[in-house]
Amino acid sequence: MPKFSANLTLLFNEAGFLDRFERAAKAGFRAVEYMFPYDYAVERLVEKLLENNLRQVLFNLPAGKWGPDERGIALDPERIGEFQDGVGRAIDYAGHLGCSQVNCLVGLTPSLPPETITATLLQNLRFAAEQLAQNRIRFLIEPLNTRDFPGFYLTSTAQALALIREVNHPNLFYQYDIYHMQVMEGDLMTTIKTHLDQIAHIQIADNPGRHEPGTGEINYPNLFSFLDRIGYQGFVGCEYKPLNNTEEGMGWIRPYLDQEVPS
Repeated sequence: MPKFSANLTLLFNEAGFLDRFERAAKAGFRAVEYMFPYDYAVERLVEKLLENNLRQVLFNLPAGKWGPDERGIALDPERIGEFQDGVGRAIDYAGHLGCSQVNCLVGLTPSLPPETITATLLQNLRFAAEQLAQNRIRFLIEPLNTRDFPGFYLTSTAQALALIREVNHPNLFYQYDIYHMQVMEGDLMTTIKTHLDQIAHIQIADNPGRHEPGTGEINYPNLFSFLDRIGYQGFVGCEYKPLNNTEEGMGWIRPYLDQEVPS
């Protein structure tokens, strides 16, 4: 049975961020993830995890000013130092939070020669993969779709896997977001099964609208059964925008949370 984590960036967003931990626990989640922890004292986040008996399973490297003009800094040769400092900051937070995975959102494609962009990204990914490995933290990269994130550099499974091969470090993995990849390429089951060894984390939302499962075209009950059959061992992150109130749209997940086995 899949293990689910609540993405607090999008779920329970009717409440203040620190209040979402309790609401996730009350909804039946045993694990959480979110985009960025850096606006909050790490001690406060640890307190919220402990109070609610929750596990932190993922967050992202610092990504500069997260907005439509940036979306990450891993492609900019003038910000390599900032990227490396961000890796150190992520390691510090992950250590306190007991989080064993950190994801990288690489950013929008800058107006630079392609060879400069590639060289900068490879340098940054190799640095992060090694530094995180030394601290027993898995490093992930994630493609996004160009409909919601126009101009984003990393947009497909093939591109992500090519980067993993070129970086050639055992601590670089693929974060597979079913919603983004349904928009960009489809063929979800074949892709997941073929590249299962490289997929360290899965995120979900339905398409169109990026709402909860059951609101769109993706057959999530079939996908969850499929993940069981092929032996996927990671978490499935609920990273969707609730169609209405978060709790009102939780009917789809309750049978799965009731059957989860802690690990």
